[in-house]
Amino acid sequence: MFSFFRKKAPAAPPAPNPAPASTPSPIPAPVGDRPASVAATAAAAEAPAIAPLERPTWLARLKAGLQRTGSGIAQAFTGARIDEALYEELESALLMADAGVRATGFLLTDLKRRVKDAGATEAAAVKALLVDALTELLRPLERPLEIGEAQPTVIMVVGVNGAGKTTSIGKLARHLADGGLRVLLAAADTFRAAAREQLMAWADRADQAGTRAAGARTEVEIVSQAGGDPAAVCFDAVRAAQARGCEVVIADTAGRLPTQAHLMEELKKLHRTLGKALQGAPHEVLLVVDGNTGQNALAQVQSFDAALGLTGLIVTKLDGTAKGGVLAAIALWARDRTQPRPVAVYFIGVGEKLEDLETFSAREFAQAMVG
Repeated sequence: MFSFFRKKAPAAPPAPNPAPASTPSPIPAPVGDRPASVAATAAAAEAPAIAPLERPTWLARLKAGLQRTGSGIAQAFTGARIDEALYEELESALLMADAGVRATGFLLTDLKRRVKDAGATEAAAVKALLVDALTELLRPLERPLEIGEAQPTVIMVVGVNGAGKTTSIGKLARHLADGGLRVLLAAADTFRAAAREQLMAWADRADQAGTRAAGARTEVEIVSQAGGDPAAVCFDAVRAAQARGCEVVIADTAGRLPTQAHLMEELKKLHRTLGKALQGAPHEVLLVVDGNTGQNALAQVQSFDAALGLTGLIVTKLDGTAKGGVLAAIALWARDRTQPRPVAVYFIGVGEKLEDLETFSAREFAQAMVG
């Protein structure tokens, strides 16, 4: 389970001489170089951390999930000499992993420079340098999700059909609830049959399992309308969260292909409606992408970003995929993106279980991908 912290809501100016309210209190560091899932400036007493899953356990699952991606890259180093043939093998392996032509060329150029600078003479050293090169490329995607800057923090979740959007929302709601936050889910996917019921089941599961730090039962609530207008559901959900004191609103939306212009316009309408319900909302626009789709995932990211201005990604179903290299292509695209706010990979998933959703670490992913 990823560790969780929340920001403290703005408070009245403190009396003279006490410790400054704006100074962050020490926060328990995440294990390894993995970021906390939510950035925080709150005192630890106000937002205790959920005990994180042991990183070796998560890393083992991640490596197992990316085994098909990493095996081809690892085989290139078996008994290889450092020559042009090795780089050709790596080029083929990276392309097969769906890193794409541009990202593959970028990584190989960077790797050759690193090999020359380090004076590497063994294949094992080149493999370690490839991990370093991939980590550096992916590092800008490693950014924490911030909760608490606005009250409530509104998160809009989008994606194509079957990417795992509703399941990811349920897992995220559970983690937030375990961290002591009141979460309200907006069932704005009024098109798909049983979408409302599926989200309600996740809300009930998170509500029953979640426990506030103080020991009280955590609440995960839901606003839904059978066959209602999605924009109306979103508007009502934000207003309900304000009235009930909920700290997070997560809006589920109907899955759609980015090529369906009229459906993308509906998403833009939902985006505008959230802004009318609360100034500045949505504070996060998250795209859920299926890691099995390879380069098509990059096309989805580009299309949804052009329409809505994405702030983050949740990459699901990485278990068993041979196309995990697409994150390298996404990282290279994000580096050249002109939007003022960078896109982050907030979470990655390698299975259906609750603990199979974790915060993204560039080095961990690079280690698992290289094999």
